[in-house]
Amino acid sequence: MKRSIRLFFLLAGMFWLVPALADEFRPALLEITETQPGFYSVIWKVPMDGERPVAITPLLPEALERMGPAATRIIQGSAVEESAYRAESGSLVGGTITIDGLARVPIDVILQIILADGSQHSSILRSASTSFTVPESASRTAVAFSYWKIGTIHILEGFDHLLFVLALLLLVPNHWMLFKTITAFTVAHSISLALATLGVINMPPGPTEAVIALSILFLAVEIIHQRQQGKPCFTAQYPWVVAFAFGLFHGLGFAGALAEVGLPQQAIPLALLMFNVGVETGQIMFVSVVLLLMAAGRRLPLSWPQGSWRLAPYAIGSIAAFWTLQRVDSFI
Repeated sequence: MKRSIRLFFLLAGMFWLVPALADEFRPALLEITETQPGFYSVIWKVPMDGERPVAITPLLPEALERMGPAATRIIQGSAVEESAYRAESGSLVGGTITIDGLARVPIDVILQIILADGSQHSSILRSASTSFTVPESASRTAVAFSYWKIGTIHILEGFDHLLFVLALLLLVPNHWMLFKTITAFTVAHSISLALATLGVINMPPGPTEAVIALSILFLAVEIIHQRQQGKPCFTAQYPWVVAFAFGLFHGLGFAGALAEVGLPQQAIPLALLMFNVGVETGQIMFVSVVLLLMAAGRRLPLSWPQGSWRLAPYAIGSIAAFWTLQRVDSFI
């Protein structure tokens, strides 16, 4: 009885966490474009925290002087401020850009700098690294590392994608089949990510996110059916087929996150590749941790109540059902 009560409160706690875990990848964005030598267009996009923007502010190099008032508007849950600057020195090279307040706020800030000579600089700022000094030239290594980091962070903060992978781990019977399944998922979302990012295909974000939530719900139902019927269902027999089909939609979700960041025009293939490598890095980290925990759990001398296996699929399915209704409601 005590174990059942503990399981109940654990499930209740998961529901309490649903709103926080359902948050999408919403970084702040600071884009500085040199329209002509010495003149700059600055776009500052920051998510809203209730009725106010998140309390962080960009501090630009002292050489930049604002020209006139900024134009501010609210777009899709973010405050967007556009302003114009000029610099007496005519160059940002050597200048330091700092995000004031970032050390106290758990948010990512994507920094994009496009100069008139065609050079571009990209970086991701967080609470542990709040400043960026503009170098003389942007190396391909810096671009690759920045987008690898963005992809890794995105997948580790993308709870819906991780919940889909977790459901696959609970459904797939052996490691060889798991390898084929994860590979199929990787290939599928890599294809759709590339096609969507390059503008070959286009699907509205609302329906895409709803299908992603529905894919998690589908796997949760399949886990329950397999355990209750005592024989493998179609998804358990051919999980790589299901993983590939739904992986195409997850790739469109990744593309939506990448659209928030943007791609450097001079290094689109490299940035796209490294973002995808970052996604795979985070995915491998998650799968490795889950497999280690599952192996450790099997070694523990625990006696669970009869039927307690339902806790995981019912929790996953309930959260996914909530997300499905929430996301469908957002676009109808």
